[in-house]
Amino acid sequence: MDIATLRNADTIGLTSAQTAYDQLTTAFAQHVGDWRSKVTDRLHDSQWTGSTAVQVRADLAAFTSKMQAAHDELSLVGGTLGDAAKSFALAQAQLVQALDDARTANITVKPDGSMTWDNDPTSATYAGASATARATDIGARITAALTEADQADQLISARLKHFTDNATNGTGLDSATAGADQRTEAGRENIPAQGSTPAQVKAWWAGLTPAEQQDLINNHPDQVGNLDGVPSVARDQANRLGLSRILTDLQGQLAALGPEPPRFDGVVSGGFPVETMEHMEWQKKHDALQSQLDGFDSIQDRLDMDDKQQAADPSRHPRDYLLGIGTQGQGRAILSFGNPDTATNVSTYVPGMTTKLSSLGMDSINDPGANEATNALNVYNAAKKAEAGNGSTASVVWLGYDAPPMTPSVASTARGQAGAPAYANFLTGLRATNTGAQPQHITSIGHSYGSYLVGQATMLSTHQPGTYTPPDDVVLIGSPGTGANTAADLGLPGHIWVGEAMVDPVTYTPSQLSPSPNQRWFGEDPASSAFGAHRFSVADGSPVHWLRTHTEYLTPQNGGPSLANIANIVVGRPDQVQPEADRW
Repeated sequence: MDIATLRNADTIGLTSAQTAYDQLTTAFAQHVGDWRSKVTDRLHDSQWTGSTAVQVRADLAAFTSKMQAAHDELSLVGGTLGDAAKSFALAQAQLVQALDDARTANITVKPDGSMTWDNDPTSATYAGASATARATDIGARITAALTEADQADQLISARLKHFTDNATNGTGLDSATAGADQRTEAGRENIPAQGSTPAQVKAWWAGLTPAEQQDLINNHPDQVGNLDGVPSVARDQANRLGLSRILTDLQGQLAALGPEPPRFDGVVSGGFPVETMEHMEWQKKHDALQSQLDGFDSIQDRLDMDDKQQAADPSRHPRDYLLGIGTQGQGRAILSFGNPDTATNVSTYVPGMTTKLSSLGMDSINDPGANEATNALNVYNAAKKAEAGNGSTASVVWLGYDAPPMTPSVASTARGQAGAPAYANFLTGLRATNTGAQPQHITSIGHSYGSYLVGQATMLSTHQPGTYTPPDDVVLIGSPGTGANTAADLGLPGHIWVGEAMVDPVTYTPSQLSPSPNQRWFGEDPASSAFGAHRFSVADGSPVHWLRTHTEYLTPQNGGPSLANIANIVVGRPDQVQPEADRW
């Protein structure tokens, strides 16, 4: 498929062919109906008896079955042509939009897809300082449109050939064959059952036409957007639609609560007014809904801001991909800076205690270390600098679990163990949807309580290789332990990295059960020599601002060499990491 072929494709002709087949199917259905009512039904009701009558009725029943099978096969041809028309129209629209955007940006797209532009700032057709980044984006969109058209062409051709072969060799007149074809076509858009592997999901998705994929995105965004094995571009589209629907639903639920009822009704106890039960129940529901709405609103605001910055200067701001969104538990959100499907180096950051939805949105966005999406963006920028043009980067912040608040729940392993399988499956999905020219280098980064979840997920993936695929490297920062006694227990020898500031109180939280100075709340201190990981250099931190020390490992301001060291791990340059001596 080339640009000219797709741009000039006659999708109206396909629609006309679908209409013709649908009319033929309708006419044939009428013919089948007439045959039944005027021949087989009358013969069945007649008084004709004997062996000949039995044989004739059997022959006619067999012929009727063949007629019905032929009708069913014809109906599938019309539906397939309709899928073709919609799929090519979608790909064509994406191509035309990309070409229009190129013209607006003063970028010339040649027939082979290569691009040229004017680099003279004094020229009336100057393409601007970010022309290279814009051209890269437009080129990727053109390639995606051509790929979609190719995929549709191959899938539609295979389906039409199957029906043609059935008609040619006569198998299409068999009711069993026609029934199987009906079930296959009807089940094409059936979303894989829970427990399907990312590889199975990927194979299912790849077998759908672009039109079928778009139908699923539009009709089931909550399922498609959170399904590991679906490509990131599709997940992003589905989840942005899903986020919009979540916001609308929450706003509707708030409105349905009605106006705030009176707080007091005159009852006094001990000299103080007593709050009504009606108001207490209303306030509880209202606050819970408002908190959720604020969190999702914050993420939408972040996406809007980042989209504007990326459109203004794509060379400085990566595109956001919303890879997960949901209302389960405290809320779910997965955000990637850059496309992990095409990136050479992918980091997946799991934040820890007190993280909430708004932490990935606009909450504390100007407070270094406090905004978890900004922390992931910091990793992206540092990795881009470290790779120095050799490869590409995507940086994910993964809030696919209920991070514990600063309550006794932070001392429990329950939330980390509950979230570990989902995180391990997410990483497995990244491997499945990778389309890069070379295998991804995936680095798991766990901070604070998130390091415990990362440790648990890593052990799942290395101990169950047939179920999950592990990361290449693991980075633990501000860790209270991983649940493992040694780095070897994590199953990635030589690829476990630890950063711990000297005045980070979380890294010194002692075990509640062991007198050993090396034991932390969730096992052996990852920074100890007994654990056996690589320890990299970070800022010591400030005794005065000890809580800030715990949150600034991923900041360029106060984390010292921490962020640069992590970036070198992410891009696969361990020789550039500054080591630090083990604590014990």
